[in-house]
Amino acid sequence: MTPVPKSGGSAKPELTIKQQRAAKRAAKLDKYRKQLERDKRRKRIGLIVGIAGATAIAGLLFVAVRYAPRPASYEAGGSGAQIAGVETFQNTAVHVDTAVAYPQTPPAGGQHSPVWLNCGVYSEPVPSENAVHSQEHGAVWLTYDPAQIGDEQVSTLRSLMPATYAILSPFEGMDSAIAISGWNAQLKLDSLDEQRVAQFFEEYWLGDNAPEPGASCTGGIDGPGKVG
Repeated sequence: MTPVPKSGGSAKPELTIKQQRAAKRAAKLDKYRKQLERDKRRKRIGLIVGIAGATAIAGLLFVAVRYAPRPASYEAGGSGAQIAGVETFQNTAVHVDTAVAYPQTPPAGGQHSPVWLNCGVYSEPVPSENAVHSQEHGAVWLTYDPAQIGDEQVSTLRSLMPATYAILSPFEGMDSAIAISGWNAQLKLDSLDEQRVAQFFEEYWLGDNAPEPGASCTGGIDGPGKVG
């Protein structure tokens, strides 16, 4: 019986130099293609995230613009309308460099500082002598007693203000919750009455009763706590 030679398996043929180089090129090309695919995926993800972020920002801006509170609108000057509760006075316009004891609280015209108060919203009491100078320029000064008026009502008062020639500030120690004062005219309210506040603005804002209606309400000084 002829012995059968043991099989050690077929040996793997060695690649030629040319084949080895081709294999290396193929491996490099495959690696390069995979890297390109990864880069494309990252770019696509970045683009999607960027678009989503831009869309979210655009949406927030739209909401902010669409629902942001807008200043109230009034016609300058009055028509002689009678508003319940309004008192009128005969104060004269004189510049002084000293503190003034005003006959009305809050003041509604009279002697005042040579420097006016910049119109706007204040979270702290402002100097009366400067605010009265702003009244001389046709501004309306809206004041409230912080002991009687809460934040929500203050926000409502702010919404009733025009964009300029108006001042909103707390005024401690008033004998009413709210007072709205122009030059030689004043309305005091024990509680918020949006209609009468708006009527006062319509009649006395930039009114001809002020000595210098339309003179600047900016470029003066800021009082403490200016927030808008």
